[in-house]
Amino acid sequence: MKKFFCDAVLFDLDGVLVDSIECIKRHWTNWAARHGVDIEYLNRVAHGRRTIDIIRLVAPHLSAEEEDAAMSAAEASDTDGLREVPGADALVRALPPDAWAVVTSGSLAVATARMKRIGLPVPDVIVTANDVSEGKPNPAPFLLAAERLGVAPERCIVFEDAPAGIEAGLAGGMQVIAVVSTHSADQLTKASAVVDRLSDVQIRVENGETGFRLTVLTE
Repeated sequence: MKKFFCDAVLFDLDGVLVDSIECIKRHWTNWAARHGVDIEYLNRVAHGRRTIDIIRLVAPHLSAEEEDAAMSAAEASDTDGLREVPGADALVRALPPDAWAVVTSGSLAVATARMKRIGLPVPDVIVTANDVSEGKPNPAPFLLAAERLGVAPERCIVFEDAPAGIEAGLAGGMQVIAVVSTHSADQLTKASAVVDRLSDVQIRVENGETGFRLTVLTE
């Protein structure tokens, strides 16, 4: 068992709190077919990155801004196949409201639609693709979340499922716990710890003189 101490927890959304793989695959497969993009290549480079960055990478001849807006609107209105990652609801509800945030490569509309659809509480702090000029693997999204929570980056723990997110969290000076969901464990070895299931994680909250102190335990 590994033990981590922190003052705030930053969660990626898709693949960490919400199992949205069915929905995401459906939209990207349709988009790739419409634009003649190799779906196998797209799948290799896409996970954990902002939609606009994916489009710039796989289809530089298209207007990334227009395609990004269209994709966001389509995904925000489609909640078919979404499921809670086992243990997600219990984990976030164990945290004080001002001690956690969601940091996603999607839009605010998509993030809130997905959390509401499966009954997860929506945190006060959500950092989305539109809040930063550079997305993961750049650390900017996680650093902005820490700033909005008023917590030093080194006092944050990140939960991620993708190599790009792990790289971003580590580059921001944070410890990163990787969840095996969309990637195999051997693709997540750079993380501070790797867990097979989110339900393997426990969070203990202590209320001290300087605020909340969180202890994160992984099996």
